[in-house]
Formats: sequence, C-alpha cells, structure tokens
Amino acid sequence: MKSYRPVAWITHPACALHDMGADHPESPRRLAAIEDRLLVAGLKDFLLQCEAPRAPEESLARVHDAGHVRRILDADTREGEVQIDGDTLMNRHSHEAALRAAGAGLLAVDLVMSDRAGLAFCAVRPPGHHAERARAMGFCLFNNIAVAAAHALARGLTRVAILDFDLHYGNGTADIFKSDRRVLLCSTYQHPLYPHWAGIPGADNLLDVPLPAGTGSREFRAAVADRWLPALERFQPELLLVSAGFDAHMADPLGDLCLSTDDYRWLGTVIQGVADACCQGRVVAMLEGGYELHALARSVEAFLTPFVGELPV
Repeated sequence: MKSYRPVAWITHPACALHDMGADHPESPRRLAAIEDRLLVAGLKDFLLQCEAPRAPEESLARVHDAGHVRRILDADTREGEVQIDGDTLMNRHSHEAALRAAGAGLLAVDLVMSDRAGLAFCAVRPPGHHAERARAMGFCLFNNIAVAAAHALARGLTRVAILDFDLHYGNGTADIFKSDRRVLLCSTYQHPLYPHWAGIPGADNLLDVPLPAGTGSREFRAAVADRWLPALERFQPELLLVSAGFDAHMADPLGDLCLSTDDYRWLGTVIQGVADACCQGRVVAMLEGGYELHALARSVEAFLTPFVGELPV
C-alpha cells in the first residue's frame, strides 16, 4: 500500500496585502474566498499548513534577468502605487508578496522531493506565468512556477513537466524555458485571447493546445487526453508542476471557455495518475488565474479533493 503523504498548503499573509485597486479582478479576496471554502468543506484540517519563505535573489536570477529583478525589488512604492504595465501595479506590500509567492514554489519542491508531501499547493499572489525573463506583465511580477522548476533542476532533476490549464497562455513560462529541453510545457488556453500567443517555431518542448471560445468539458478533456497524456508518457517527467489557473470556468468574467467545477476534479485525478505513474506522486501546483470568487473557490476544492483522497485513520 502506498504510504500516506499529506497535501501541503503554502501561503503567506503578505500575499493578501498586495492590492492593485478595488476594481481590479486580481484581488486579495481571491485567497479569502478559497480559504473560506476549504474551511466550510472540511478540507482545511487535513492540509499541512506551511508559511512561504522569501525567495532569495539567486533563485529569481535562475529565470529572470538581473535588471528585471532589480526593477521589481527597487520599485519605490512609498508614495503610492507604481504602474508596471496597463493592468499590473505594485503597492507597498507587493515586494514582500512577490518574494513570498516565488518562495512558496521553492518550499513546495523541497517538500515533495523529500516525501513530506504528495501535492504541495501554493495559494499565493501575485500570480506568475505571464512574467517573462525580462518583463513583468499580466498581473505577474516574478514567474513563480518557473522559479520552482529551476529550483528542481538545480536540485539535480533532469526532466520536469509544467502543466498550464489557465484561460490565458503562460507566455512568461514559455519565454523562459523555450530552449530548455529538460522542461516540457503543456498548455491549454483560449485563443485568440490575451496575451495573443503565436507560438515559437522549433520549440518542440512547448506543447500548445489552443481552444476556441465556447469550448466545453468534452472538448477540453479530449485535448488533455489526446495531446498532453501521450507527450507526458514519452517525456517521463521526474516532477509535475502545475500552473493552476481556474479562469477557464464557465462563470469566469475574463474569458469564454466553458469548463465546469467537475472538470477541475477530473484534472486533479488525471494529474495525480500521471504523477503516480511517472514521478513517485510528486506534484507542485501554483495558483494562477480565476476571478469569479465562488467558481474559483469551488474549483480549487475540486482540484484538491483527489489528492486529499484516502485520509489517514
């Protein structure tokens, strides 16, 4: 019988203090809604609660230019918000939140690689998958999932897979790993939609599966089964990392994909199965999008449920 390993829940209070304005969809209320739902559902008591550390600059420098790291860390927010791009801002808490969000991935990798957790879920913000090597954009400052992947590689792994099911394409993750054959990036996303991804010719470690507006459960599940799973079986990753965006839900206001809450439960089951077959059950998930609070909270609960699975007696 497989030994029980808990689901680790990694977060930090600073992540709720990063605030880009009352009308901004990427709101601190996202984390509060998820936490409330897990409490009501009775799941929170079965999670290993962990506080995210700060990511050291050398970990950020594995995936970001030094100039980019300094631009974020040196941004002067003492007199108010700093505009990074059209929809990305920093307040006086954003530096700390960004360091903790990236640091969560470092701890998550360490927990699953030492068998102290099966799944480590990073409930952090700001999100990360749009942050490129030299540019912050799309609500993202540092690329949290890329920092985690680079940490795993630095620990000696030679094959890691990143699964990104966010509504929007993770252009930052693709930019960072497009020439790194140790990383397989599998993505589903609505197309056309921000960030208007056109692909990178010759980057055969990027498995892009664009989906038209209106795509629902059947087509989405077929895309994962027919495109992702054979590639993962060939690649045989030693660790699965997940850019867990829940904005492809039919209730989300930012897009037009039509996934249901149960699709995220199905995804959790599929990802757990791949991890058990390929990489000793090791999965790190990083919160990305999801902006309708009730749908987000219930979708995170659904995704976690297969991993919580058989609770210890």
